[in-house]
Amino acid sequence: MIPAYQHSQTNMLDVILQTERFQKEDKELKDKAVAILNLFGLDSNKHDLASSLPYGSQRKLEIVRALMSRPRMILLDEPAAGMNHAETDILMKLIDQVRTSFGVAILLIEHDMKLVMGICEKIFVLDYGLKIAEGPASEVRNSPKVIEAYLGVDQELSP
Repeated sequence: MIPAYQHSQTNMLDVILQTERFQKEDKELKDKAVAILNLFGLDSNKHDLASSLPYGSQRKLEIVRALMSRPRMILLDEPAAGMNHAETDILMKLIDQVRTSFGVAILLIEHDMKLVMGICEKIFVLDYGLKIAEGPASEVRNSPKVIEAYLGVDQELSP
């Protein structure tokens, strides 16, 4: 709930005196937190320490925390790092759900081409800091520069 407090309308006196305004806002924040945890399948872990959760659940929780701050954009830097294929597929669906359900733009930095090609509307490909391709997955996957830089000259990125 901590990220949501930046939008709080209560002040320190409200908290100390446990005013009606504080109690109402606190209940709303708790309800929102539980609803988002439920949406991400983490409601049964709401009292657990983040560090005690499995790795994939920790990654989900990071996104939940970000959503509690009511962002317009979320930057995900290598969100699939250390995940297996099944976890990456779940992450791909989760990112799409965040984008559509919360109306949040996602800026994704990722090396997992399956994830990138499966979720991104527009892709920018960098090679040693230089942009070598830009566009939708259908164009980028067939770019000779991308194929050469990331997979070798004789290969193509699969969808």
